[in-house]
Amino acid sequence: MNTPFDDNTPPPRKPRRFAGLRASFLTGIVVIAPVALTVWLVWGIIGWVDGVVLPLVPYTFQPEKYIGINLRGIGVIIFLIFTIVVGWIAKGLIGKSLINFAESLVDRMPVVRTIYSGVKQIAETVFAQSERSFEKACIIQYPRKGIWAIGFISTTAKGEIAERAETSGALMSIFLPTTPNPTSGFLLFLPKEDVIELDMSVEEAAKLVISAGLVYPDQNGGVVEQED
Repeated sequence: MNTPFDDNTPPPRKPRRFAGLRASFLTGIVVIAPVALTVWLVWGIIGWVDGVVLPLVPYTFQPEKYIGINLRGIGVIIFLIFTIVVGWIAKGLIGKSLINFAESLVDRMPVVRTIYSGVKQIAETVFAQSERSFEKACIIQYPRKGIWAIGFISTTAKGEIAERAETSGALMSIFLPTTPNPTSGFLLFLPKEDVIELDMSVEEAAKLVISAGLVYPDQNGGVVEQED
């Protein structure tokens, strides 16, 4: 007796019943995950700051004594107010004198002065000089001609770097970020004629680097996801 599958043809596959639900679930994860992780990180940082600051505040000045509950975020507010007051004092003559005196004491401590100078340099680079940022995004040929990479123009090379480099024109300082972490990368010095500036903003170029080329800025200032 012949069967419908005697010709060795595979039986027809039944459509998956939960294919649509699975696609909707994955789409929901893509939407929820960034929001949930952001809220979780912010909530955790606020709790960490509260745990460090509130034990240093006398119980008399804590809201918990008056309302009976521990409000999360009070430590962050106290820290911000304290930081603003310290910064305001440090700008004055008395504050600068106290800072200079404290730093002179730190300079006499072999191990402490090394740690303090390193932390101070990092803090000044990140916060005090926040007005210094990358000027524009660019593309350069790296690591060889014919291969293009996105970089960020920081400034024009000066001093010994510009003097000793064997180039006739200006030398540009280019930060070449890595994917998907644009905070790490390489510092390159290239002739100005080898650097092609882009119209896209630094933020748009950073999104392109982080997404590994999946998100491109469009002409209207938004972003365009690369089609499959």
